Amino acid sequence: MTKTEQFKKQLARVFDSNLRTKQWENYVDYAIIGLICLSTISVFISTFEVSPLCERVLQVIDLITVIAFTIEVSLRIWAADESDEEYKGFWGRVKYCFSFYGLVDILSTYTFYVSLFIPLPYAMLKSLRVLRLLRVFRYMHSFKLLQQAITSKSREMFVSLQFLVVVTVMLSFVLFFYEHAAQPEVYDNGIRSVVWAFAQYVGDPGGFADTPPITFAGRIIACIIGLLGIALFAVPAGLIGAGFSEAMEDEKLSQKIKRNISSIIHSFKFVKDQQHTNLFFSPRYKEVNTIITRKFIPYEDILETVKESDCLHIYDLANSVNNADHPESKLVIINFVRNRPYGTFIDRGSKVTIVSTSGHTEPATGWLAYHIAKLGGFNYIAKEIESDIDNPTSYYNIPDGTKCPNLPLFIEDLKKLADRPDSWVIPILEATGLRSRPTQFHFCYNSTKHDSSYNDPTSLVKDYKTFDALYNHMEQTFKERFDYNCDKNEWYAIGKQNIGHHITASNIFTLRVEAFVWIFDNRWGSATKTIADCFHEILEPERPVEIPYEMEKRQEGHDFGMQDYVD
Repeated sequence: MTKTEQFKKQLARVFDSNLRTKQWENYVDYAIIGLICLSTISVFISTFEVSPLCERVLQVIDLITVIAFTIEVSLRIWAADESDEEYKGFWGRVKYCFSFYGLVDILSTYTFYVSLFIPLPYAMLKSLRVLRLLRVFRYMHSFKLLQQAITSKSREMFVSLQFLVVVTVMLSFVLFFYEHAAQPEVYDNGIRSVVWAFAQYVGDPGGFADTPPITFAGRIIACIIGLLGIALFAVPAGLIGAGFSEAMEDEKLSQKIKRNISSIIHSFKFVKDQQHTNLFFSPRYKEVNTIITRKFIPYEDILETVKESDCLHIYDLANSVNNADHPESKLVIINFVRNRPYGTFIDRGSKVTIVSTSGHTEPATGWLAYHIAKLGGFNYIAKEIESDIDNPTSYYNIPDGTKCPNLPLFIEDLKKLADRPDSWVIPILEATGLRSRPTQFHFCYNSTKHDSSYNDPTSLVKDYKTFDALYNHMEQTFKERFDYNCDKNEWYAIGKQNIGHHITASNIFTLRVEAFVWIFDNRWGSATKTIADCFHEILEPERPVEIPYEMEKRQEGHDFGMQDYVD
């Protein structure tokens, strides 16, 4: 990540309008609020007769606030895409400028510079300055709740407004028929009765509908319209009140979910692999029953929390065992890192990229792939977020016509990592064969099973010499240390719709690992580190790599879950 990108991300945190955090960026928020209040007070004072000295002070204040707000608003527009992906690119920035707060920012700030070239009325300039006070709503939680209430009840209010309009038009026509017979010179057409009826709702401030009905039927209709006028305000007020209550309940639920997320993540306290590597790892998973008994979070709340979370999966470990081995159901929570809409993207400047493509169907595999990349100093990219839970999409095999909103960005990011000299892209997948299967590590690079040759024209491996050296090294190492075996294209092959066909890399192959190697075998830490070491020794020996500091020494208070790893 470049310094410019880091600066933009920091700006996004500065402008997040969250005053409840304890980050230093909050001081910037309070400074902005202070300038808004100072600017509003200066506009208010300028409405009085003041001395020339006071007038000059007000002008200085106005100039300082304009300059400060110009810098702030310009930076907001530039960093808008970090807060929301829809503001990405030129047209995304334009869309931000026409959002509510974007428009308020521009009208209350940039109009000062327009007035330097185009004379604007004094009243207009002052009124636009007052618009700055609306910017305070950005930081007011109560206004956000009110906005949420109005949005949630907008459909009901629109339906009630439709009903009111239709009934009023009907009554105004009936009114015309009766009043036209009694006073034809006043009610000479239907427009008069319609205008009169709607004018009653706003009190007829202009007096242009001062033509009260004189017939008995007309007065009855006037009474009905009066009652409808009460409903005009009472119904929306009631709907907004109900929406406000619902918004507050949603807010309470949101806060509860945030507390539960924090509590669950704190159950992922780093564990030391004392028997093998002596390294600290974020746990692979936590059993749901353990969280229930130790964190006192009900089962239903755990499901709701995981559903709303952007860093947790729920998974049944029985899916990682072949059905013929009679697996027992065991629900677990899995923690992951998210810094992209699709999941995770980490560029460590390596020519080796580890890929996890199936976070929804194989969430536990993400842990293995992430740690191989971390221990080996490799790049890492993972699809963890499912945009359509009813139609889950794996990014390993991508059929033609696949419509997934996050897929284009995933491929774009993967291309950045793959487009490097002598690059290696290695998707890591789970295998769930019988425990009796003779091999545990499956190297896949050809389009046909049982074909271990190096002459498949559709293969995505170009440097077979290095690939063969890696295979032999892993085969020997895992046989000696773990009594595990490797095979080449024996059980799996690479199809024509593989992710490798969507990018350009020097070498691409898939490593499928039997799930029990890192899920059920207590040598999981050593096996993971051995894979990383083998990859590094053969694929990128020229690049020095060190064990991450936080994996060698526990940092108390900063050792909870994947979020506390330092990339």
